[in-house]
Amino acid sequence: MAIKDTPEEWTVTATTTPFTGNKTSVRTDTVVMPDGGTVTRDYQVHPGSVAVLALDEQGRVLVLRQYRHPVRQKLWEIPAGLLDIPGENPLHAAQRELYEEAHVKAEDWRVLTDVYTTPGGCDEAVRIFLARDLAEAEGERFEVSEEEADMELARVPQDELARGALAGELHNNCLVVGVLALTAAQAGAGLDALRPADAPWPARPFEV
Repeated sequence: MAIKDTPEEWTVTATTTPFTGNKTSVRTDTVVMPDGGTVTRDYQVHPGSVAVLALDEQGRVLVLRQYRHPVRQKLWEIPAGLLDIPGENPLHAAQRELYEEAHVKAEDWRVLTDVYTTPGGCDEAVRIFLARDLAEAEGERFEVSEEEADMELARVPQDELARGALAGELHNNCLVVGVLALTAAQAGAGLDALRPADAPWPARPFEV
C-alpha cells in the first residue's frame, strides 16, 4: 500500500457560516459518519498561504522575528503571506512576499514541500518554496505597517535553525517544516531534484 494522502469527501447535510472575518471565516458542517450518524465540525476557512525558505550561498536562511498575538510570542519565521487573490499563482505570491518582507529577490525557485497547517480545525494549505541565488531587490523598500513595523531580519545558519527546532526553541510551523524538509532534501536526492516552482498544487489550483 502506498503511503500517500488521497482526496475524499464525506457527505455534508448542512452548512452554516457563524463568523466571517476580514480574511478568514468559520464554517460549521454537519457530516455523515461511517456508521450513518452525523456530527458537527467547526473549522476555519482560509484562502491559503505561501512561505519562502531563502537560502544564501553561505548556507544561511533568511528569517524574520515578528509578534504573533494569538500565542503572545515573538516568533522567528520565514517570509510568508496569504494568497490574497483566488487562483493566484503561488510562485508570484511568494516572490512578492520575499520582496515586501525582506527586500530580496531570487533567481532559483523550487517547491520544497506542501502542508496543511492544522487539518483538524482549519483548511489552510501552505506551499513552502526554496529560493536560492539571492540578491538585494531593486527600488525602494516596501512600506510595512502594524506587526511588520516591528519586524527584525537576520540570516541564520541552517544547522542552527534545525537545532533550535528540535530543542523546542523555534515554533513557527513554516520555519520548522521548511528547515527540516531542506535538511532531508540535502541528505536525499539533492536540492536540484525538488519539484519545479510551477508544480501542480491540488489543494490550491492555479494558472501558470
